[in-house]
Amino acid sequence: MGKISRVEREFIARKRLLRILENHGVANARTLEQKISDAGPNPQRVDPHILTSVRNALVSENRLVKLERGNTTWFHRRDADPAVVERRLAEQLNVFREFTDRKLVVRTGQVLEIATFRALLMLPEAEFFGRFTDLEEHGDEALYTKQEPPQHIGCRCLPGKKNLDFILRSPFDGFFGIECKNSREWLYPDRPEIIELIEKCLALDCVPVLIARRIPYVTFYLLKRCGVIIHQTFSQLLPASAEGVADRAKHKRLLGYHDIRTGNVPDGRLITFITRNLMPLAASAKAKYELYRDLLEGFASREIKYKEFAARVRRRDFGQEEDNDWPNGDPADWVEE
Repeated sequence: MGKISRVEREFIARKRLLRILENHGVANARTLEQKISDAGPNPQRVDPHILTSVRNALVSENRLVKLERGNTTWFHRRDADPAVVERRLAEQLNVFREFTDRKLVVRTGQVLEIATFRALLMLPEAEFFGRFTDLEEHGDEALYTKQEPPQHIGCRCLPGKKNLDFILRSPFDGFFGIECKNSREWLYPDRPEIIELIEKCLALDCVPVLIARRIPYVTFYLLKRCGVIIHQTFSQLLPASAEGVADRAKHKRLLGYHDIRTGNVPDGRLITFITRNLMPLAASAKAKYELYRDLLEGFASREIKYKEFAARVRRRDFGQEEDNDWPNGDPADWVEE
């Protein structure tokens, strides 16, 4: 996608949005992202920041209609048969309500943490904090008990009642602060989850580690240069006890979330990341983290806005002067074109 212009990507997004909604009848934003940003041949994939812009333009042009149902927004073509829209909406809403049920959402949040915990246990003689204490005592139809990692390392402490998901110590390069985000949204650099991770790790002087389903290129581009270590799971984990909901959510004629897996056992990619890749990255990540600490601090405190943060990281990486001549537009486009 790096050699395809913004205009070309917008054309692809427009074409795919209209075609998919013609076939699907009505869909929410996450379904459209799954079908366009996650799926299809590589030249046809369009990241969510462009998809959202084009979708909003189509609404403004009166070619798409948006509806608010089930506490989320749904989209359909203006020329769609109203009876078909209502029927397809009813079919998907039933599954969407199951998928977003509060009790399931809370348990879903634990699943990736448990998979990460199981992978951490495979590290020989690893020193880490944060653990689940009753995994063998009951199934995942109920929440497990977690002992959170400490809120302080020596004199450094986290503000309020915040915790990292795990803290892992490197024998030579200090601590990693690990956060697991098992959600459907792609995590762009200005998302609150990422800003909070940076804020926590600055407070404890930990190298930030983010484990999440989908990460756009701009997040890798900017944060890797600042010493943030990122692992993309390419799947959302649901509890094994929710297999029926998972199957319905994955169905291509319903929500179409085809990347869902059930259970809290780590897959090979997560095991490799934790047991082979993470520790060797510690020294270089720590050095970058120190080099860009001032920008990370300004970004986490909101004193530096996202676009300025992105531009200054890029200019520092290129050895350019960091003045106030920041580019306009979306940082995701600066790094892709």
